[in-house]
Amino acid sequence: MTITYESGRLPARDELLALYDAVGWTCYTQDPQRLEAAIAASLSVVAARAAGRLVGLARIVGDGLTIAYLQDLLVAPEHQRAGVGSELFRLAFLPYDEVRQKVLITDDEPRQLAFYRSMGFSEIRDLEHPTRAFARFG
Repeated sequence: MTITYESGRLPARDELLALYDAVGWTCYTQDPQRLEAAIAASLSVVAARAAGRLVGLARIVGDGLTIAYLQDLLVAPEHQRAGVGSELFRLAFLPYDEVRQKVLITDDEPRQLAFYRSMGFSEIRDLEHPTRAFARFG
């Protein structure tokens, strides 16, 4: 099946809910209005579609000048491990090539760690200069 990629057009609320639910990110789908507003407030959003259906999404937040933060990268389970995530990642960061800090936070799951390493990212503790990261979830 052919996958197409688009930016500039935000997915509809029902598409977002279906994709986020499909990957188990239900903390986002509990407040559909907030999810839709968060997507709209992103610096950029890249969507992957198969036969018109939303099957992947990547979104960047930040200022786009000194920091670009990959907030979400989702691929529907039936399209995982087929290059969709890699292409979404590449397209999402493409406009921010000159940005010094490219950042993301992810789960401590071996497949995710391997994926982000394959995309050229390092864990904070492995960087050349001593660096710390802090987060607060609530």
